[in-house]
Amino acid sequence: MIDCRAMSTIALFDLDHTLIAEDSDALWGRFLVEQGVLDSEDYEREKQRFLSEYRQGRLDIEEFIRFALAPYAAHDYALLLQWRERFVEEKMRPLISDAARALLDRHRDAGHVLLIVTATNEFLTRPIAELLEVEHFLATPMERINGNYTGRTAGPPCFREGKLFYLERWLEANEHDLEGSWFYSDSHNDLPLLERVSNPVAVNPDETLRRIAGERDWPVVSLHDTDPV
Repeated sequence: MIDCRAMSTIALFDLDHTLIAEDSDALWGRFLVEQGVLDSEDYEREKQRFLSEYRQGRLDIEEFIRFALAPYAAHDYALLLQWRERFVEEKMRPLISDAARALLDRHRDAGHVLLIVTATNEFLTRPIAELLEVEHFLATPMERINGNYTGRTAGPPCFREGKLFYLERWLEANEHDLEGSWFYSDSHNDLPLLERVSNPVAVNPDETLRRIAGERDWPVVSLHDTDPV
């Protein structure tokens, strides 16, 4: 059990495979396959390629963003909202574990400011953050023109050093700093931010992050099975 009562200010959380046990963007893609919007074989082939590159730390984030955002540009915003509402209820709500909620509550009870920092786009992230009752979130911004998405980002992807880029702007705008801060993540791709906070925590970590956490004596916890947090 991690005691966060004595710590202060900011508690940061990755989303996919950290607060939730799955990749929300991948689930969204499969949801669109179920709606007949995407071809199952093509989607799964490309998704598995990107996933392999991500795990190896060599993901071309710009190429992945073009792939992930293409369906948004192909459909009206109002229709996307209808799909998203069903998606959150059917696919996301069942993924919120008691352990994840308990962790968030411990930081709330300690008076910390909770902030989700994710590479997933803002369209998907917003309702998931609301489901988790986390007011603040940073995600990859999406460009909209005349009310509809273009399939392009509205700024750098919120990925690796991009998380620091958006976080530093948010800290300045909200008059916070990283003194006593926490960050929970599953991925070695989040090392740039894990190395900046006072209290890095590996959550169900990938093999590389588990090794690094062991070398640096970082806590390793689970939110997705019966292991204690």
